[in-house]
Amino acid sequence: MRRPITFIICGLIATSLWVVGFAHADSGIRRIVHPDGRVEFTNVGSGAGSAVNVTPAKPAAQVRSQNIYTYRSPSGTLSFTDQRPTSGVAYEIRRFECFACSPRSTVNWHTTQLFTDRFAAEIEREARRFNVDPALVRAVIHAESAFNPQAISPKGAQGLMQLMPPTASDLGVSNAMDINQNIYGGVKYLSWMLERFNGDIRLATAAYNAGPGAVQRYGGIPPFAETQAYTERVAILHQRYRQMN
Repeated sequence: MRRPITFIICGLIATSLWVVGFAHADSGIRRIVHPDGRVEFTNVGSGAGSAVNVTPAKPAAQVRSQNIYTYRSPSGTLSFTDQRPTSGVAYEIRRFECFACSPRSTVNWHTTQLFTDRFAAEIEREARRFNVDPALVRAVIHAESAFNPQAISPKGAQGLMQLMPPTASDLGVSNAMDINQNIYGGVKYLSWMLERFNGDIRLATAAYNAGPGAVQRYGGIPPFAETQAYTERVAILHQRYRQMN
């Protein structure tokens, strides 16, 4: 289960890491799991030497879609949290969810606007590098973030192709908010899923959403409403983007 978390450290944000024992090699951050399921991150005692404000998240059972609040402290630290800031603090609300994941979406996927001209050079380059259909890359980007390079989900997925921080690290991506690195990592991961599932695009995109383990366990697209909706919508978008070529 992915547990949404947030922490604030020296003006930087990392959200919703879910691999037990994860530690950021550069920042010296330690992950703490409390008995009630809360997750915190801190570099206290790690030798980093910088002040840290840790914002514990709600237990996973209480978290559905949620708001992410961003505000700047008097010292200039930019902070992100799923907890409403205290009174007197000016804040903005940011909300983002995987664009094509909600089973309740009212978007008409057969007619919704396509984005054929956005990040075209980057998509074509990485599609060639990893031998993936560029129309499929566009479909996944559209489904994940609607081509918003600044998208950050409540679960912590980042950028155009919504890379989770541990996955980004495994892919050699040091900054998932960088457009070039994000597309590189996302297409690389998509190519892994295609290879793992013998070129089956539906299984590969289901794995992109739910993880390859879930697809393997269920012997096909997992019976998750989100994953089933996502996989169907990516297929529609893929066909439409291919027709645009």
